[in-house]
Amino acid sequence: MIEFGEDKPKEECGVFGIYAPDQEVARLTYYGLYALQHRGQESAGIATSDGRGITLHKGMGLVSEVFSDSVVEGLKGKMAIGHVRYSTTGSSLLANAQPLVVHYQKGMMALAHNGNLTNALELREELGKNGAVFQTTIDSEVIINLITRYRRDSLEDALVKTMMDLRGAYALVILAEDKLFGMRDPHGVRPLCIGLMGDRYCLASESCALDTVGAEFVRDVEPGEIVVIDDDGLHSRQGLTKTAQTSCAFEYIYFARPDSTMDQLNVSESRRQMGIELARECPVDADLVIAVPDSGTASALGYATALGIPFGEGLIKNRYVGRTFIQPTQAMREVGVRLKLNANTSVLKDKRVVMIDDSIVRGTTSSKLVEMVKNAGAKEVHFLISSPPVAYPCYYGIDTAEREKLIANQLDIEGIRKFVGADSLHYISEEGLLRALGTSDVCLACFNGVYPIPLSNLNQSKNNLEQRNFC
Repeated sequence: MIEFGEDKPKEECGVFGIYAPDQEVARLTYYGLYALQHRGQESAGIATSDGRGITLHKGMGLVSEVFSDSVVEGLKGKMAIGHVRYSTTGSSLLANAQPLVVHYQKGMMALAHNGNLTNALELREELGKNGAVFQTTIDSEVIINLITRYRRDSLEDALVKTMMDLRGAYALVILAEDKLFGMRDPHGVRPLCIGLMGDRYCLASESCALDTVGAEFVRDVEPGEIVVIDDDGLHSRQGLTKTAQTSCAFEYIYFARPDSTMDQLNVSESRRQMGIELARECPVDADLVIAVPDSGTASALGYATALGIPFGEGLIKNRYVGRTFIQPTQAMREVGVRLKLNANTSVLKDKRVVMIDDSIVRGTTSSKLVEMVKNAGAKEVHFLISSPPVAYPCYYGIDTAEREKLIANQLDIEGIRKFVGADSLHYISEEGLLRALGTSDVCLACFNGVYPIPLSNLNQSKNNLEQRNFC
């Protein structure tokens, strides 16, 4: 029997930044990180600056575990940045938690990063030869070393030069001197948006965090753009020419909160359209449509509406269990599935069921869900997926493991159907996904292996990949 581990890719990271001398910036950042908690549950941190020095607090765990009211009260300043993080196995260390803070010739700087560099190992080696000392194993320290190396005159110029060296995906918020900076890679793989609170600006990975702090959405940071926020407001500079935009398709499929809008695309509406496309591609004669909550819900509603099939809550989610759960053995992993989701027998009994989920990546969870629904009395379970098969690893900030652990890389559709135990299995096509999104400006590398940003030989090495740390 093939063992595939967990079914979902791990979250990326979330960043938040605010410049508001007349506000409690640490508390607002705390609320912003709360709204972004779904993007990373391993560690959290906030750095504040009064223009002269930077105060930092970070720790392992959820935002609510890392920050008490007294800790937040002690973080004084006129601007702040924050970070929530997920990392790969083996790098769960406080030293790798962000923001990162450094002292250098020009003063202090703090940086928070969402994404993954494809040339980090080469840059780290080059910087090491020139005397750089690293205290973490994350890409973000490479970025902050480059910035300080180029920091001779304008910090904006240093950021432009740093962008010229970087390859890969990144959305950054940076505290330095009397300014807050935000920057996004030229492909726009990782999201970053701008909000306005009165006459003060903030930055966030997702617009839902702006809503939480009472900020009005202004716009997304453009690919390759550097935004600068200070007492004079907001101004921007194009660091590198925008290339063909390739936003991460998985943001819309799974990662982002449904109430977020990214690059003019609303996440919930995008998922609803995926369900409509699934109905067009694979109409099933069924009695009931159910979702694997929560990221499958909007697609299931779209599918049910398009075909006129009733939608029901066949799977009930335990709201007190997050996306991550410690599962050291196979037996405990199965308990973990039942802790998170339970079948609603009164809804499912004697029904031909269409069950819709966002993805099947590498695990046994899907087979447990199909078994759970059938044990609750469903006569048939037709499994529909609102993403194409995930057959290739991501090098841009999502932990999808090595290629051989991805079920779609090892089995064809019929083989996967047998593995999960469904009566039928259908994935949305790449064309259907693009129709649902209404754009082709997205990265589909985990589905088709076409990587929009070049990969180095080192980054494609399996041994190096297993030691890489995202964010």
